[in-house]
Amino acid sequence: MIYILKGHDLCHATEEIILHMLPTEIVKQSYELPKDEQDYCISDVYIDGDFAKATATVKINNKINIGLRESFVLNSDELEKKRTLTEIVKLSIYDAILPFLDKKPEWGSLTGVRPAKLARGLMKRGITKEQTAVMFCNKFSVSKERTDITIKAAEHAQLVEKGLTQKMFSLYVGIPFCPSKCSYCSFVSQSVENSSHLIAPYVDAICEEIRKTARIFKDFVLYSIYIGGGTPTILSPTQIEKIMKCIKNSFDMSNVVEYTVEAGRPDTITKEKMIVIKQNGANRVSINPQTMNDDILRNIGRKHNAKDVIKAYNLTREVGFKVVNMDIIAGLYDETVSSFNQTIGQIIDLNPQNITVHTLAIKRGASLYDKTVALKLYNNVKQMLSFANKELFKAGYSPYYIYRQKFTAGGFENVGWCMPETQSIYNISMMEELQSIVSVGAGAISKYVDSSTGKIMRFANPKYPKEYIEAGERIIIGKEKIFSNFKNVR
Repeated sequence: MIYILKGHDLCHATEEIILHMLPTEIVKQSYELPKDEQDYCISDVYIDGDFAKATATVKINNKINIGLRESFVLNSDELEKKRTLTEIVKLSIYDAILPFLDKKPEWGSLTGVRPAKLARGLMKRGITKEQTAVMFCNKFSVSKERTDITIKAAEHAQLVEKGLTQKMFSLYVGIPFCPSKCSYCSFVSQSVENSSHLIAPYVDAICEEIRKTARIFKDFVLYSIYIGGGTPTILSPTQIEKIMKCIKNSFDMSNVVEYTVEAGRPDTITKEKMIVIKQNGANRVSINPQTMNDDILRNIGRKHNAKDVIKAYNLTREVGFKVVNMDIIAGLYDETVSSFNQTIGQIIDLNPQNITVHTLAIKRGASLYDKTVALKLYNNVKQMLSFANKELFKAGYSPYYIYRQKFTAGGFENVGWCMPETQSIYNISMMEELQSIVSVGAGAISKYVDSSTGKIMRFANPKYPKEYIEAGERIIIGKEKIFSNFKNVR
């Protein structure tokens, strides 16, 4: 499909909403109508003083639909004006494409990664929780089930936000190694089968970055720590301890309220590693079974089974961890609704404090075939997630953070659920962009968040372990530049 813009240059917004509605399309901008029977979208914006009108004309299979949205715009505030124009452009295209679809998208016209951030922003402007929910359902056409989850996640974020100051930051430590590469994985991680020789120099390099990073932030308040991956517990107990002791010796830990280590794969978890993690300050761990179906685990390249999950979980309790998260995935290929529902039941019976329900996201750069397969999983994944939501609410869990990815199976979302008072502050802060996140390690992305203006600046470390190990001082120079504004915070 080609698209043509008239009266505006909102290319990203236009492509985003078209791909949200028609995820298997290949979208390109054009400056004139095609002479053949090619599908197209014409997005036209007309502004008259404080009034704006967006019209979308969409042709698919030789049929044409038109969408129209109008709004007042504030010429005195360019950011607000652009936000309003973006909104009506997307809504007009949504209206024009919707009649071509077999079913209405669960997320309506919303395309963003962070729906709870949008809800929280509306409530910050004085719109009540109830009014925000109505706006999500009526204006943006979001389903009631997705709206309810989003509003509850926004409320959790509001509570966390009240306890934060501009001087606070969280630390992320990335360990991009795994025992093997899962078939669905699109993260930058290295299988130890191919890169075990890089682990020791990587540990040395990340400790050096931790020490130098701590010097930049010596006058600021470290609030939470998250060691993630990859699979951090692929490291030996000695290597884990080396990194955790380096953190403890480099940063002021007196204000840290939460310290998480993503243990991840059950087959990498040992009592010795759990003791080291506990003794060095962590108070939360994550175990990620993904499914409790042994056949599916083999299919996706996992080397553990359901019994290993239970054994690893019991081990974390034995060592003394009071908050445990467990990740599962809806939409894994060949998993049935019945099998997924059994996984939900088994995980709830274990009674972890946090359960994260992901929707399978196909790999970046996936083929048209894979995108089509993911789209066809809509009905199954909807049933899976509806069952999970109902059972988790019934068991006393609450959705505390939510995010969306491109090309998830059926176009659905990822949701973190928690028991009362056990929500992950790091997850909320990171996903809702409530505070600065200082990241170390290969592929780690640091974010400077100016809470007074909403401005966000990012710095990405080299993606791959070998590049990261060789980067040296270049990383610290880049990080100092991004976070130089921190020096002016009082």
